[in-house]
Amino acid sequence: MLHPVSKRTRARWLWLATLTLLLEWSVNGAVPDAKTISDEPATNTVRVPFEFVSGRILVSARVNHSPPASVMIDTGYSVNMLSRELVDSLELKRAGRITIIGIAGEERADTFEGATFDLAGARYSPPRIAALPASFQSHWRKRDGVLGAGFFRRFVVEIDPGAKQILLHEPETFRYAGSGEIIPFKFKQSTPIVEGAVLLPGHEPIPGRFEIDSGCDGGLCLGSDFVEANHLLESAGKTDGSGRRGLGGDAKTRMGRVPKFRLGSQVIERPLTSFFLEGSPVDDGLAGHIGMQVLRRFRVIFDYSRERMILEPIE
Repeated sequence: MLHPVSKRTRARWLWLATLTLLLEWSVNGAVPDAKTISDEPATNTVRVPFEFVSGRILVSARVNHSPPASVMIDTGYSVNMLSRELVDSLELKRAGRITIIGIAGEERADTFEGATFDLAGARYSPPRIAALPASFQSHWRKRDGVLGAGFFRRFVVEIDPGAKQILLHEPETFRYAGSGEIIPFKFKQSTPIVEGAVLLPGHEPIPGRFEIDSGCDGGLCLGSDFVEANHLLESAGKTDGSGRRGLGGDAKTRMGRVPKFRLGSQVIERPLTSFFLEGSPVDDGLAGHIGMQVLRRFRVIFDYSRERMILEPIE
């Protein structure tokens, strides 16, 4: 039986599951790892150092007392994933399969139970993880896995690019008292969606709904329908031929910049932009996604329990 869940930007997820597994899912389509089990609440905020690798956030984590693994933190992934090599070494219990429909094809992946992640003492035990497809491994060398939507639901996740650290807070006790701007979002399946606008000189703002994708190394990735409807390539000036890699294949794009992009009251000047020439990195009805080249200009707090993102500009 097929049941769709959101993969984001580069792919959509289809779960192959028994009726028993389906009953675990909520009626609003939340993915299976949206709630965690066997987590030990932390009494204090946990600080986890990270590094930027090819523009993406990687942290060190132990999985079931494994040697340290390099794991990407990604708001766009519905499912937590580990390399097949690491999964096999942990001898996890197999729990089923998923089909990943990407921008240019499909991938199959096995799912497993029994993994617990330890990040500097903060523990997270998703009900299941998936083994990374071979294509992911070939494109993402030296990365052992991905922590996705369930991780962001387990903690309030504060990303501080200046200090290169992530702060993990307990959602029940987290209280924000800073001066940052609160950006509300809604979920499309498991991915946060915000309102934004492209700003062109002499034109009204061009509004759109955008996924937040911390796993994207770019600034903006805009779907072909949004680009064509608003004549954005003509407004971008000089662009270069390019392509975006994703699970399932690649997509042809033009790389350039839009003059300005507005998120809340924050205006980002000339963000690097991938203009999709065909198809889209996101689902129908969405303009595109916002990647780390925009987000790293801020200290960003993801508070999934309150459906909000908080932006503190970095001076």
